[in-house]
Amino acid sequence: MKNCTRKLYQLFYLMLIFTLSSCTKDPVSSNNPEIFLPFDSSIIVNHNTININLIPDYWINKVRNDLHIAYGHTSHGSQLITGMSGLISFKGNQYRFNGTGADSALELRDNPFSGAYDLGNPNRTSWATATRNYLNNHPEINVVVWSWCGQVSTATNDDINTYLNLMNQLEIDYPDVKFVYMTGHLDGTGLTGNLHLRNEQIRAYCISNKKILYDFADIETYNPDGVYFGDKIPNDNCDYDSDGNGSRDRNWAIEWQNAHPGLWYNCSSAHSQPLNANLKAYAAWWLWARLAGWPGN
Repeated sequence: MKNCTRKLYQLFYLMLIFTLSSCTKDPVSSNNPEIFLPFDSSIIVNHNTININLIPDYWINKVRNDLHIAYGHTSHGSQLITGMSGLISFKGNQYRFNGTGADSALELRDNPFSGAYDLGNPNRTSWATATRNYLNNHPEINVVVWSWCGQVSTATNDDINTYLNLMNQLEIDYPDVKFVYMTGHLDGTGLTGNLHLRNEQIRAYCISNKKILYDFADIETYNPDGVYFGDKIPNDNCDYDSDGNGSRDRNWAIEWQNAHPGLWYNCSSAHSQPLNANLKAYAAWWLWARLAGWPGN
């Protein structure tokens, strides 16, 4: 009898501990959504990740073998594509890509989605539905990238939260696909402007939640030597205010191009200078290599 009583007390005690521990857990709800953590740490691609010469050939080849990318964009986002196209002639055929992966090229499907053009066109949510429809019909895709046009400039805090939540839900629903977050291009409003605040919101979320970020705006804020122009109201054309009088009177990309002949290549660069698209291409290949497994060092 004593043994039975002792066992009953032990069982009651274990049940009590389980009940109390369960009560302390935060419920998963619309107010406290599950956060998908794709990596042990975030992957941030920005002006610090433009030295394409650091990427070993092994990982360039692995990118071409392993990645199947779908990329949705409008004009500003095309800088990655035109930059990558020019890179082939500038650096070599190992950087080749096309929409099918033919001839051992990287498979990068340029604007394959239906129903949306970028992250804000025709509205701020259609891209997510377009992504789902495409992935459901093309399960071979393992990387999805969408870029903004100018919509971050007018976005509210809630607008960006909508974007982040939609991306996170896609990661939950398609765990075998890597989704790349992106900031919006510079617009000349400087460090106190809404664009910078909303880009900072995206950056903070990606760092805190171990996401993959292609920091479009940050790449436009530094020249290849690491000189910072963010406090000089720079815009997407790489114009900046050199003397602090509030008027953009110089262009850091043109200045660098003129001072470094042979170290950059001419290519189309929507709304901007060739050097900007060069940097976008270098950063893109750094991103692809990281997604293929390169540790980045």
